[in-house]
Amino acid sequence: MAPDGTDRGSGAARKNHSDRFDRLPATTDERVVARRPTREAVLSWWDERFGIDPAIFEPYSFWERGGGKIWLFYGDVPSPVDIDGLGMLALRARQEHWKPTLEAVQRFGDHATRNCIHLSRPEAARFFAGEDQELDWDGDWGYLIVTHELAGKREPLGVGLYVHGELRSMVPKGRRRELG
Repeated sequence: MAPDGTDRGSGAARKNHSDRFDRLPATTDERVVARRPTREAVLSWWDERFGIDPAIFEPYSFWERGGGKIWLFYGDVPSPVDIDGLGMLALRARQEHWKPTLEAVQRFGDHATRNCIHLSRPEAARFFAGEDQELDWDGDWGYLIVTHELAGKREPLGVGLYVHGELRSMVPKGRRRELG
């Protein structure tokens, strides 16, 4: 395939469609849309960044709608799919640093073995309110899974961005809450 996204066989340009879902190709050898992530790359990213075993995602198919919005669907359907929603938005992958969604982290973050930052109750309350806070963290910078102990178990709350000694809350404005 040419760098412009031209299909090897037909010569017709292939591109993303913002109005339909296309299944991610399994590997780069199967890719027909330039820069489209592969299932292999998505699984590798979850494993390398957060230590989530690729086997966790075995029953799911991955889809792209538009440029870099990766959706996760339990099961499989023929591709492409011309519908408004399919499963859950799990990842934004067409930027320099891939970003997991709050929903994906809350669903799969309990399987993570690295790049998780655990917050105390006051820190968790500030995080849910959308506040940035200075925190010590000796792990990787970038997107982290934020956890807090609930009912005696460490639970994923959402996504934080850690840079320069500061944890930035990535809780969407409409999902922020003031906790007592």
